[in-house]
Amino acid sequence: MTTTTITTTAPARSPGPVRRAIRAWPDWTPYAAAAWSAAYGLLGLLWALGVDGYPFGPGDLPDGREESILGASTAAGTGPWIAGLGLAGAAVALGLARSPARGIARVALAGWGWASAALLIVLVPDQRVLTAVAYTPLALVGIPFGWPPLTYAEFVEKVYPWPNVNQWICVAGGLLWAAATLAFQRRTVRACVHCGRRAGHTHGWTSRAGAARWGRWAAYAAFLMPFGYALVRWAWALGVPLTISQEFLDELHDSGMVWAGAYLATFAAAGGVLTLGLTQRWGVIWPRWVLGLAGKPVPRAFPLVFATTVALSLASAGSVILRLTDWTDPAEWAGNPMMLFAPWAVLLGAATLGYHLRTRPACRVCGAL
Repeated sequence: MTTTTITTTAPARSPGPVRRAIRAWPDWTPYAAAAWSAAYGLLGLLWALGVDGYPFGPGDLPDGREESILGASTAAGTGPWIAGLGLAGAAVALGLARSPARGIARVALAGWGWASAALLIVLVPDQRVLTAVAYTPLALVGIPFGWPPLTYAEFVEKVYPWPNVNQWICVAGGLLWAAATLAFQRRTVRACVHCGRRAGHTHGWTSRAGAARWGRWAAYAAFLMPFGYALVRWAWALGVPLTISQEFLDELHDSGMVWAGAYLATFAAAGGVLTLGLTQRWGVIWPRWVLGLAGKPVPRAFPLVFATTVALSLASAGSVILRLTDWTDPAEWAGNPMMLFAPWAVLLGAATLGYHLRTRPACRVCGAL
């Protein structure tokens, strides 16, 4: 199999305001992370003072508390911590913006930044983020045809209540922290803050050739991962009690939940097939069967945004499974197809990074290839 690398040149026309803002992300994301942290810290203070809207613990959905890492928390007990961490985080984010930190100070600032990103993207959200990612496309297309049997308003009310929306807000904050910390790390080692490359340095695993090699294996492994999950779910839909008892399977069929699982299995398998595009030619050039686009370059943002969204959603769902699993009971973790979420997230994330490194054009700022 061949791997295609595309080199593009800057467009002649001036970019619009949105594109200019995206390209300037190293300049504004630290300040955005500071603003986000201060705003969420203010919410924590308000919740601690008794204002309604605390989205965890007693303010969460009853069936979501067990999955949430803050399911046992209260506004009075946790609100002050949110306020304090938000205020401290705002100060740290401002330090990421301009600090010339070196040595231990640099490690401390970067450590806070990456810990904040991981907390907000992976640990605070739970499986509801993945559920929204999986079911929203189905609802957009299927509701006019009666499946699911809901109106759009009812679907939004069911899938996007305030506690669930809050998880997306946390993910957004985590992405700001990740971007701000990455820019800080690049700036403090005198690398290009936009692409991370350094003049006079070989790029090794981040070079196009290096990324093509390891990215290929990551993509193939990520392609296989969802089929372990899908085969189990399909077996349940067909009445085969694979890894579960017959009694539990009967409950799934009686409630109709087995068909939701079959949809998720099909969605996952389709995603696995599309993962191959991260290392195949049709991931950079539209194939002939895509009418109207055949032979044209695939916009890099298209696979990058979708693959990153799925990888992060799998990571948050996988963290819940790892945290709630009884590791002393082999039957529980060996028979649960959702145990694949965490390694699937890692492999898909690696494949996506490989695609990004392999297909990125010359840097618009430093000119490095």
